[in-house]
Amino acid sequence: MAIWLSRSKNLVFGLRQHLGLSGIRRHVSSRSALTAPLSSTAVLRRPPPPILAGFRRESTAAEKQRDLVNQSDEEDVQELDFPGGKVSYTCELKFMPECASRRVPCYRVLDEGGNVIPLSDFSPVSEELAVKMYGKMATLQMMDNVFYEAQRQGRISFYLTSVGEEAINIASAAALSPDDVVLPQYREPGILLWRGFTLQEFANQCFGNRGDYGKGRQMPIHYGSNRHNYFTVSSPIATQLPQAAGVGYALKMEKKNACAVTFVGDGGTSEGDFHAGLNFAAVMEAPVVFICRNNGYAISTHISEQFRSDGIVVKGQAYGIRSIRVDGNDTLAVYSAVRLAREMAVTEQRPVLIEALTYRVGHHSTSDDSTKYRPADEIQYWKTTRNPVNRFRKWVERNGWWSQEEEDELRGNVRKQLLEAIQVAEKSGKQPLKELFNDVYDVPTENLAEQEVGLRELVGKYPQDYPIGFHASDS
Repeated sequence: MAIWLSRSKNLVFGLRQHLGLSGIRRHVSSRSALTAPLSSTAVLRRPPPPILAGFRRESTAAEKQRDLVNQSDEEDVQELDFPGGKVSYTCELKFMPECASRRVPCYRVLDEGGNVIPLSDFSPVSEELAVKMYGKMATLQMMDNVFYEAQRQGRISFYLTSVGEEAINIASAAALSPDDVVLPQYREPGILLWRGFTLQEFANQCFGNRGDYGKGRQMPIHYGSNRHNYFTVSSPIATQLPQAAGVGYALKMEKKNACAVTFVGDGGTSEGDFHAGLNFAAVMEAPVVFICRNNGYAISTHISEQFRSDGIVVKGQAYGIRSIRVDGNDTLAVYSAVRLAREMAVTEQRPVLIEALTYRVGHHSTSDDSTKYRPADEIQYWKTTRNPVNRFRKWVERNGWWSQEEEDELRGNVRKQLLEAIQVAEKSGKQPLKELFNDVYDVPTENLAEQEVGLRELVGKYPQDYPIGFHASDS
């Protein structure tokens, strides 16, 4: 009987090969084969047909995944040998659920009182690093307060704060290497602050004066610095994500020991660029760390009206990207998650997604009144009870690394430096008129030259409507 079965199996296999039905296989699996652990190197792969041998077949990791269908002993299973990996058939008419029965948990280390939660898994932070991190968080907080006041006084045209999101700024910056290329959204000035961008440089950009590296051609808070590997902020939402995928792939091609790091808000995940960026990075296995600041409201749209999924973290898995949800108001948690994500991105050459749950305490910008779409007591709760700066300070103080005297000295010095920086920025003249047209093209086009002539005539006719020093005679 055994000989007969063996001959029959060979006959069926031969017929299938002859009829081109080898894409569907029938095999008998034992429970031991299914329950044994598999490593990525232990997965068996069939060689590609000769005609496809020249094509790239590593664009998906689906073929590395184990079949999740429960199989009993001696169960007969059919599989579709589809490009990208084998897929089991089932006779059960069942749709995947719209979401898991439980939400993805949120990783944290510090409780609301600044105490380390027992058995927490996190990267140790030295006294020197902790004090520096807290100092930069406090500085960022002060910078937002002073520049916001300056805008309300009419001294600058626009401003946008990071109040409530200081931990994401500073902790992620501390976890990165200076060689990592950052493509920000517009609420990450703390990374520049950490990397050495001075308060005077921040003030120059907000005032658009002669010291502004953008030559006054950008809105305030649209910072950028080649020296600090920090791409200039761009107003259009989520455009930086596919760009980051390209930057990460370039770093990979150049074999650099660095990755691209990009930020986006929860509202930006509704843009097509979010999905294009994640998919491109996943397929090309680009070293990119995607960090989403999920503050619950985008500009003024509550997340319940933004998407039906369990936040952003599950979207990473849909694209085959390793993902984690983090308490964005927990400095140690953000630092640990970004540090490990950066390590995985660089050493394993893969993208990683971090969803940081946080809260934008301030208005979206100086053009917004957030009390129109969220209750004032909610804002107050997050400003006091869940304040990331206060929480981290409690931990630093509990370790004996910080005192009230040091706090008063730090805040006094920073405020003094900020007021001096604003005074210097105000006194510095505006960029010459010609800088509006320089650097656009290597050789100026005809229509651009015509626009320059027209603008000079307009400024000359109505000089009182333009800033002092911004004259048609500038050359």
